Amino acid sequence: MVVGTRPEAIKMAPLARAMADSHLVQPYIVATGQHPGIVDVVFERVGLTVDADLGAGRPGLTLNELFAHILTGFQQFFFEEFGLLEDRPADRDYRRFPVACLVHGDTTSAAAVALAAFHLGLPVAHVEAGLRTGDIRSPFPEESNRAMISRLAFFHLAPTSTNQENLIRENVPSERIFVAGNTAIDALQDAADMEGSYGVAELDQLEADPAVPVVVVTAHRRENWGGGLERIGAAIAELAHRFETVKFVLPLHPNPAVASILRSKLDDLPNVIMVASLAYVPFARLLKRACLVITDSGGIQEEAPAVGTPVLVLRESTERQEGVDAGTLKLVGTNVQRIVAEASALLGSATAREAMTSRENPYGDGHASERIVAAFEHIAYGTAAPAPYGAGFSRQALRRLGGWDEVRQSDDIAADVEGESSEAVVTKTLQQ
Repeated sequence: MVVGTRPEAIKMAPLARAMADSHLVQPYIVATGQHPGIVDVVFERVGLTVDADLGAGRPGLTLNELFAHILTGFQQFFFEEFGLLEDRPADRDYRRFPVACLVHGDTTSAAAVALAAFHLGLPVAHVEAGLRTGDIRSPFPEESNRAMISRLAFFHLAPTSTNQENLIRENVPSERIFVAGNTAIDALQDAADMEGSYGVAELDQLEADPAVPVVVVTAHRRENWGGGLERIGAAIAELAHRFETVKFVLPLHPNPAVASILRSKLDDLPNVIMVASLAYVPFARLLKRACLVITDSGGIQEEAPAVGTPVLVLRESTERQEGVDAGTLKLVGTNVQRIVAEASALLGSATAREAMTSRENPYGDGHASERIVAAFEHIAYGTAAPAPYGAGFSRQALRRLGGWDEVRQSDDIAADVEGESSEAVVTKTLQQ
């Protein structure tokens, strides 16, 4: 299991823990060194230690330099730790050699490791497979990374049935795809319920008055650098002036070029709290505390709905279209007027927020790691095959195609009668 960045570690940690708890499958955890020390802390939180570090990361590396360092670094590590692989997998002594290499998502480190493992003859399994925007330049370089990994992987662990469809359209055989849900939801649900200090006095003060509305804002994507960040900052400034009782919390990306643009727009606003990037557990609690999230992050699009928080996405396209279809996300791009209008509508109406939060999160139920480990056990030992996550069809897509979502009467009634029996809800729906 190879991880490079903190987000990768966070999403792989519950899977590593589930593997470590298995009597049949064990993880060997490798950090690329891209985020030194941070990855170790994430795994320590679930009671595990990193087994090896490639030492491939240092400040100022270009994407090509990072790719090259990890590509060659993984090969050198593998030869030193395990030796040369037998050409035929059936001839390998699996008391010495790993069975497969797991990579996650779409980072440059994941793509480099996948290619290195492929060259070594080590089968690649791709966790969080099948995300696509259809635009190789957006997000950059993630869209090209994830597509390349899909060409190299032998097993594709897709979070949703839509991700599975993307892979099938690219001629990946369906028998090599397993819809498991997303391990990010496993991690988030555990973290959001943990108690403790945020480590920031201004944020700890928010806990003293739960009635204070909180909006979490994150912006760091490469495609938004420059003009996009300028517009995002301007939109948040206007919202802060309109909603003076709302606290806007911005955990700033460590890249100073990103942080400086937002600070220049928001520094003097009393209801804007700008803090350094938060540790994972405090940030998960903050997502749960918020009434709205405005973000260009990929992972937060899945995580915030899992804790009941609606999301406005600061991008023109998303590889997480299921959330848009389900109604848990809205794409707003970086147009100032559009951001302000959509955020104002949600901040001004509890009903509008409930319309988003009452939708089922399509990305997982907190048991993806268990399903993936069960799949590994089934492949290796012939244990019972796990059931995939989800129904295999989209309720929202079918309602829309049938014309029923034009009124959404049943959903509106269901939101108004929380706690009533399903029979009572159906009766009211039919009467209306």
